Order: sequence, then structure tokens, then C-alpha cells
Amino acid sequence: MASNKILASAAKSASYNMVLQIMFRMMTFVLNAFVLRYISKEMLGVVNVRLTLLYSTILFVSREAFRRACLSQGSRQQWQQVINLLWCTFPLGILCGSIFGYMWVTFLEQPDPNTVPHYSLAVVVFASSAILELLAEPMWVLGQAMLFVKLKVIVEGLAIAGRCFLTVILVLMAPHLGIIGFCIAQLFYTLIYLGLYYTYFMWYVKNFGKKDEDFPIKSPSDFFPGQIQGQAWTSEELTKLTWSFFKQGFLKQLLTEGERYVMTFFDVLSFGDQGIYDVINNLGSLAARFIFQPIEESGYLFFAQTLKRGVPVKDQPKDTIHLASQVYQCLLKCVVLIGVTILVFGYAYSYLLLDLYAGSLLSSGTGPTLLRWYCVYVLLIAINGTTECFVFAAMSQKDVDRYNHKMFVFSLFFLLSSWYLTKTIGSVGFILANCLNMSARILHSIYFTLNYYKDSSLHQPLRGLLPSLPVVISFIASWVITTISEVHLCCDRGVLYRIAHIAVGAFCLLVVAVMILLFERDLLSFIMEQWKTRRGKRNESKRTKDE
Repeated sequence: MASNKILASAAKSASYNMVLQIMFRMMTFVLNAFVLRYISKEMLGVVNVRLTLLYSTILFVSREAFRRACLSQGSRQQWQQVINLLWCTFPLGILCGSIFGYMWVTFLEQPDPNTVPHYSLAVVVFASSAILELLAEPMWVLGQAMLFVKLKVIVEGLAIAGRCFLTVILVLMAPHLGIIGFCIAQLFYTLIYLGLYYTYFMWYVKNFGKKDEDFPIKSPSDFFPGQIQGQAWTSEELTKLTWSFFKQGFLKQLLTEGERYVMTFFDVLSFGDQGIYDVINNLGSLAARFIFQPIEESGYLFFAQTLKRGVPVKDQPKDTIHLASQVYQCLLKCVVLIGVTILVFGYAYSYLLLDLYAGSLLSSGTGPTLLRWYCVYVLLIAINGTTECFVFAAMSQKDVDRYNHKMFVFSLFFLLSSWYLTKTIGSVGFILANCLNMSARILHSIYFTLNYYKDSSLHQPLRGLLPSLPVVISFIASWVITTISEVHLCCDRGVLYRIAHIAVGAFCLLVVAVMILLFERDLLSFIMEQWKTRRGKRNESKRTKDE
């Protein structure tokens, strides 16, 4: 079945993306631990918050809607129309880069030039980097649609590695460059990213373009805009869907990067405090970025290419809706178990982790409290990402448009709560505001899912939100034991007490893992089934090549 093929490819994509995210986050993790000892907190805040926000805002507004629309089922019937539409991201990126760059230089508070010189130049460089990256957008979408699951990992992995290593070298060998060193490393990333995508696809078209019947591009010129004889320049349906996702994506960006926008536009924290918060944020979001985000992206890819958008359950093919419901339930159960594990053990080990990572700079003050609340946020991120990847794939265009109005309410509520809570209780307010917004979005997704399956009593994928009772009991017991262990063993009594505290946590984690193996049989059976399917296809492919 085509759905099973898509599921296997989506699962493979999730695993490769997870490797990419692990590598990226671990490199960032090590890089922050290194640069914290060589640059100021203010420099860290400007680069990791102000400039990174500019870069991500330009890319998100310019390409996210195009990506979602062009990967939906049925949008690839005429690939030249898809390519034409994707090239609209580049002029849109120039427009966004010009507007946002001007705002960043003119209207926002600038850092002290004695502490962080050349700020305006850095804004121009980071904006240009984002714009240039859009030149590879047709290749990125084509690679995802054709299920070239390794390509993204290799390209982005090499680009990230190059940027990280160059940053370390410049910070160590040429500290006088200051922020210019980060600009050079960012441009280096973009050049690697573009070079690898163009090189790979030009090679593939030359060697396999005419042999691969499923591959829609037959010559290098097909990657660029062109007129189709007797047809419109691009699909009207695809354009409308892109516009719907564009309106939705703009609001979603406010929710995703909301705390950075509040920091940037309302000056609730100094650049130094922004730098510290960003380190805690990156550390706390390790699981969210390298585990849950790949699952969400691959889940959306599977649901978008399996379900018929806007079609009720009763009118969907029975095999398709059964498989989609099973995948939805198992994904929910998987992310809930991972998220609760992070929450339970993160509470008792936040202080120790921060102290080992950067010493008293992070472990003193509000650092441990920030990280503990972030563990709550990670659980909510896990649930929201999984429910929304299903909802966005199942929604009709009218549903997407209606959801845009709700997203506006979510965005307004989030921004107001972020500003108020941060003014009232400090940087922890950012995390609490995020938690409130994620909870609201989860409730909306649950409501949509219940309505979607209201005519089908056989499928109840939301059961995946509830672990079995023995597993819940093991989590509660582990939280109590590790909290008591932290009070008596950590963290100012020496190395042996710290090792003992870690040993207690390892034992509790082992007990939780055993309980999951014993009482979450459906989830484990599904995972094993998918693993065997992938392994069987891999062995069959090897036998075919040998013959």
C-alpha cells in the first residue's frame, strides 16, 4: 500500500531528522559551554536572541507557508507550477529582509557599541544569509516530497558543523573580531547549504533524471521558473492554500518565538539577561528540538500525504483512516511518555545539570527554576506538536482560515501574558506564558480531533494521551524518590554525593523503563512492526541489488 510506504519513509525521515537535531543541539550545547568562557553575556544575548530572531523571522515568513502547501497531497501533479510558486519565496524574502532589517537597526534598542560593536553590519549579514538560503527552496521541497530522507540530514548537518567549528576557531584565534566572527560563520553556513543542495540535484538530474520515472525534473532548467504551455503559471488551488498557511504561519511564528519578540520589542530584560535566558532555553529545549520536532515534521508528512484534506472520516478509505488513527495514537503515547520522563527527572536534576554545564553562572539565581518550569513546557510542546501535525493535515482550507482567527487570539493572549508575567515575576514568566498558550492550543486540537472522529466509534486515537496506571505510579514514585535524593545528596557535599544522586535517578529511570516495557505493549508492538517492515524492505533492496 502507498500509505504504508509513506509511513515507512516518514518513520525513516523522523529517525534521520532526529540524528540531525541531536547533532545540531549537541554542537550548540558544546559551543555555548565554550563561548560562555570567552565572550560576554551581552554578546551572547545579541547574537543568540536579537540576530537569530531576525534570521528565523525572515525564513519563517518567507517559506513556511510554501513548504506546507507544496507538500500536501495532490499538489505535485504539475511540478512546474509547484517550482514556479516556490520561487516566489526569494522576492518575498528580499522584501521581508529589507523591512525587518530596517526595523532591527532603526527602531530597536541597540547594544552598547563599546561592548558589542558593528551591530548594524551584523543585521545586514544575518538578513542576507536568510535571503540567500531561500534560493535552495525548490530543492528542499523536492527532496522532501521525493522522500530523499538522508539528503536533508547530510546537507544541514555539514552546514551546521561548518558553522560551529568556524565559530569556535574565530572566537579562540581572533577574539578581536567580536560579532563579525559570528557573521562570517553564518555566511559560511549559507554557502555550504546552497552549494550542497545545488551540487547534489544537478548531479542527480544528470545521472538519474531520465532513468527515474517518478522523478519529475528531467533537466537542470526545470528547477527554475518557466511558463507551461496551455496552463496557468501556478495552481490557483495551491496559491490559495499557501495564502491560508501564510496567514496562519505569521501568527504561529509569534507563538513559537513569542518570548524573543517580547524581549526584543519591549526591553523587559537586558542583553545580558537575555543571553542567560537563551542558554537555559536552548538547554531546556534539547528534547523538544531533537526528538519532538522531527516526529512532528514526519508525522505531518505522513498525515498530509495519507489523509484527504477536509474529507470526513466516513468518506476516507477504511484502511487509510485505520492506519492514520493507529499512527496518531501511538505517536501521542510515545511523546507523552518521553515528555513525562523529562518532567519527572528534570525536576530533581536541573540544579546539578546547570552546575556541571557552566558552574555558578547558571546554577545560581533563577537558572534551576527556569529549567524546571521548562520541563513542564517540554511536555506540553510534545503533545501540542503531535496533535497539531494531525489537525493541520486533516483540516479543509476553510478550517485553516477559521483557525487563523483563533491563532490571532492565541497570539494576543500570549504576548500580553508574556509581558505581564515577565514584568511581575521575571524571566520565569516567559515559560509560564508559553505553557498557557500550549495548553490552549492542545485543547483546540483535542476538540477538532473529537469532532473529526465523532462518526467513528472504532477509532479513538486520543487514548494515546493516557499512559497505563502502573506506568503513572512508577513516574510518581520516581519523582518523590529523586526529589528526596536531591535534598539529601545534592549538590554541595562533594563528588561522591553527586554520584550517589545520579545513581538514584538511574535506578528510578530503569524501573520506569521496565514498567513501560511490561504495560505499554500496543505501543511497543507498533514500533517493532514498523522496524521489521523497514528492515525487510532494506533486505529486499539489498537482494535486488545483488541480483
